[in-house]
Amino acid sequence: MTAALPELADGDYYYQALGGGHFRSTIHAQGAWNEHEQHMAPASGLMADSLERHEPRTDMRMARLSYEILGLIPGGGFHIETTTLRPGRTIELLQAELVANGRVAVRATAWRMITSDTSAVAAVEDTAIPAPDECKPFYGAAIWPGGYIRSLEMRVAEGHRPGAGVVWLRTQHPLTDKADSGDLARLMGLVDTANGIAARVPPGKDSYAFPNLDLQIHMYRRPEGEWLGLDNAVSFGTDGIGLTSTVLHDLQGPFGRAEQILTLRRT
Repeated sequence: MTAALPELADGDYYYQALGGGHFRSTIHAQGAWNEHEQHMAPASGLMADSLERHEPRTDMRMARLSYEILGLIPGGGFHIETTTLRPGRTIELLQAELVANGRVAVRATAWRMITSDTSAVAAVEDTAIPAPDECKPFYGAAIWPGGYIRSLEMRVAEGHRPGAGVVWLRTQHPLTDKADSGDLARLMGLVDTANGIAARVPPGKDSYAFPNLDLQIHMYRRPEGEWLGLDNAVSFGTDGIGLTSTVLHDLQGPFGRAEQILTLRRT
């Protein structure tokens, strides 16, 4: 696709906060499929941050984030509108919409749930993965173009191959120039990278494009820290549809799962 390049903010962060829910993206938020778009990863982190800040409650946490990608996410200026769809005493459903150029580009909903002490029965079936210091450097920018991919530090575990692998990610760039986002927003701003860490086919000319139409995240524990681990598997069907499935980790261990439905297109 070709389009005029957007006017970007200049700074060592993903977004400039302009006030009132308005933002402008930097080159670090640039997408991999088109140079004039944003990457879904930092955009989803910023939306998670907006949802966390919306009418916060100390007795609740977000347990599920569901993003619908309604079209290309333009680079440059946009705003986020956040509302409560379903208030409640023990569960609440929130919504955030990223609006750019007069249209909704991404719609996110989040289930916020009341917390309680269930440590007596706590158990996790997802298996641990090698820690970042047990993995080797991984140069995602050698595979994928765009400012977002260049902004990441990546490590890869043994056994990585097309279609499956374990990769750790972190970034030194804050979500906004205010640098006041929490760990959850920072890590949610990396999850969408999962669709590119173990691509079944090389992206680019004379191959396939496989953008995701959604991002579904379920968390049985609140994540912490700066490293996000992705234990990843990619399936391609026979009729132009694929699925990327990922177990999510921080340095304490697994904390949830992500799913991304893919549309497969010849390039």
